[in-house]
Amino acid sequence: MAADYVDWLRREGRIVIVGASLAGLRAAETLREEGFTGSLTLIGDEPYEPYDRPPLSKSVLLGKASPEHTELPRRRELDAEWRLGVPAAGLDLTGKRVLLADGEEVDYDRLLIATGVRARPWPVPEEAELDGVFVLRTRDDATALTEKLRAGARRVVVIGAGFAGSEVASACREMGLEVTVAERAGAPLVGALGGVIGAVAAELHLENGVDLRTRVTVTALEGDAMGRVRAVHLSDESVVEADVVVVSLGSMRNTEWLSGSGLGAGPRGIASDAGCRAFDFRGIVTDDVFVAGDVARSPHALFGYQFLSLEHWGNAVAQAETAAHNMICPASDRRPHMWMPAFWSSQFGVNIKSVGVPPMGDELMIIQGSTAERRFVGVYGFKGRVVAAVTFDNARWLEYCQRQIEQGAPFPVEYPTVDRRPEGRQPVAADFPDPSLPTHGPTVTLSGYSPADRRLVFTPGHH
Repeated sequence: MAADYVDWLRREGRIVIVGASLAGLRAAETLREEGFTGSLTLIGDEPYEPYDRPPLSKSVLLGKASPEHTELPRRRELDAEWRLGVPAAGLDLTGKRVLLADGEEVDYDRLLIATGVRARPWPVPEEAELDGVFVLRTRDDATALTEKLRAGARRVVVIGAGFAGSEVASACREMGLEVTVAERAGAPLVGALGGVIGAVAAELHLENGVDLRTRVTVTALEGDAMGRVRAVHLSDESVVEADVVVVSLGSMRNTEWLSGSGLGAGPRGIASDAGCRAFDFRGIVTDDVFVAGDVARSPHALFGYQFLSLEHWGNAVAQAETAAHNMICPASDRRPHMWMPAFWSSQFGVNIKSVGVPPMGDELMIIQGSTAERRFVGVYGFKGRVVAAVTFDNARWLEYCQRQIEQGAPFPVEYPTVDRRPEGRQPVAADFPDPSLPTHGPTVTLSGYSPADRRLVFTPGHH
């Protein structure tokens, strides 16, 4: 009976993909490549067909590429219906239909959710609406920011020194603009790579002329009488003049439209099994709803079966292909999503790459080169095994490091390397901040065992 259903689904079924970006496109292509001949519908909230996001904070800002020319290449014709510019507004799991914001409904036999993330906005709406305040996530964001920067901007303030904020700062300095970066942690990239590597990133900022302010938060954005931003107020009571402010405070997963649907969806994403099948709010796997890309969180065997949410280009592609395969194959042929987390960034002329899960590591060893020279390989360890690696201008070692992670190689690293310096012979604390404790100001931390089990924990700030 199950085999008959799969055969029918492959020939005549209706598959709907909510999310018309990278993961949605690659899933649609995989469905067709693997023989799906039924109806295929892609729903996207933006009016554009899928485009590439990494260039938006790099080559687009620098004027080396146009936002209109970032479309993703197609691997094949899709024979699909595109519903673009209309976001999904709800999901009827029992009736198997997606509700759209324009009131229409789209029926499905199997559904893939790939709605991704959006930029976290500045939390004060009237300040976020000031002329000159931007986020950078979409093609429209990049177009608006690029036009502003090229229209005579003089001083840019970037709020947040993660990868995206650091790339924006790098591009603006390359354009000759004065840049201030405000970061609540002690250095850039601390949340992603830890304090040791963050110190190296801080030196890059300073040497390239960035006015780097760390261990501060932004308390207010000040506008003039014309509604244009003119200054940024910091928690150390200093004030920085600005005519452009780029808010780079991370991302939010697009799951609000699933509220009340019965899926295990919440601020941390949509929980799924390793085969990309979504869980309902009780933790029971669903048969006809799959999830892929930045919005997904699934267990990974290499990292203690922890549920990982990965905002990586390569993960979106790999997970979409796995989800699409599993949607139209018999249960015995399903395969797990086992992609090795990887990331890259280019900033201040330095190529930064990582594999594995650096924030999982509690110790770090520099096994090649030197942090002082900004050309090195660092390996992260956790409970006696290698779990991640990072390189600065030394990416040729990443493939070897990836094999070490896959094989559960022991840590501290004992094997000899070509350019091992005395500083790399002993592990040091990786110095990641405790994510549950804010560094400044009171806050509210949302936590719970599942996205549907929400509890509020008040955590007082440090004084």
